[in-house]
Amino acid sequence: MKNILLSTTGESPQVLTETLFALHQSGRPFPEEIYVITTQSSLNTLTNGLFRDGHLQALRDEYQLPDFKFDESHIWLIEDEHGEYIDDAKSIKDQTSMANFITRKVYELSQNQNVSIHASLAGGRKTMAFYFGYAMSMFGREQDTLSHVFVDDHYEFVRDFWFPTKQTKWVTGKNEQGEVDLSQATVTLAEIPFVRMRSFVEPSLLASMSNLSFSQTVGMLNATHDGELQVMINISAKLISVLGVDIKLTAKELAFYIWLMKKGTDGLVVDRYFEDDITHSIGFLDSYCSIASDPRVYNTFNTTPEDFKEGEHSTLKGMEKGFIQPICSNINSKLRKELPSPAADKLEIKSLSEGTEQRYYTLSLAVSVLI
Repeated sequence: MKNILLSTTGESPQVLTETLFALHQSGRPFPEEIYVITTQSSLNTLTNGLFRDGHLQALRDEYQLPDFKFDESHIWLIEDEHGEYIDDAKSIKDQTSMANFITRKVYELSQNQNVSIHASLAGGRKTMAFYFGYAMSMFGREQDTLSHVFVDDHYEFVRDFWFPTKQTKWVTGKNEQGEVDLSQATVTLAEIPFVRMRSFVEPSLLASMSNLSFSQTVGMLNATHDGELQVMINISAKLISVLGVDIKLTAKELAFYIWLMKKGTDGLVVDRYFEDDITHSIGFLDSYCSIASDPRVYNTFNTTPEDFKEGEHSTLKGMEKGFIQPICSNINSKLRKELPSPAADKLEIKSLSEGTEQRYYTLSLAVSVLI
């Protein structure tokens, strides 16, 4: 069985040499190949320290490490949905890309039964470690290991500490204060027990996860042991929550979804007289005003927040047919992006042609609404 070390790193690539040192000293299986997941902004720090400055080769030479494969082609830069590298994982969008990328890489490596993964989650942002650990819990097998490496407090964040040297070597300490002897550092590799959920998933279902996002995978796994679909709508946070996944909607989208949902399976019928009936506008805006008060939304119906709340509907115009299709499409797109297909099918807005009429509706589900 081939042993692979998979590590996340950020601005402190020393975690990689520390992990290799600790694995070698502990007698645990040593990796034959190494792969690193990081962001574009951390790439230079990683390659300069390991390759240009020679710290990886120095570790190899000093401790006569077993041979292993690792070069710049083994560094996986996190990509977004368009295949573009993310610079840093600070935005919600970047966090989503990071979660999806890590999940996909762990899934791909875990498909080979002749590979044993040692996952080191010491490097990178805290959310990176969380997603990495969660992905291992979802896809890890009995032969796989999860660990965290750490060093004495005096050596943490010391720029020139990459591993304990055999001979005395003094370098500038943390925060540029004093000096520390690299040979006196202690590196600890702590194995982290984790629940392996993979064994509870049907193989056919597991195979379908190859192209799922992180949130879709979470939803798929939760669906395997959940009974009736439980849906919660959080009005203040503008979220639809189901199967442990939160879907963020705009205030307009959430108001429309709630309004349509309350109509049941009869739904909203768009016929030739639809735009002449202001009751649809009133119903939607009643739903919207409990969530937000953006004047632009009211202007769509030729009114203002003040006039509408005072019951002044003399200028109010009916809902246009062109208002409905885009908002339904946006809501359904968000549901399908975040949820596995069986759940999205139940929550999405349905559209049914009936002669010259169009009916929009949602399925009857047990929904809890949190204001």
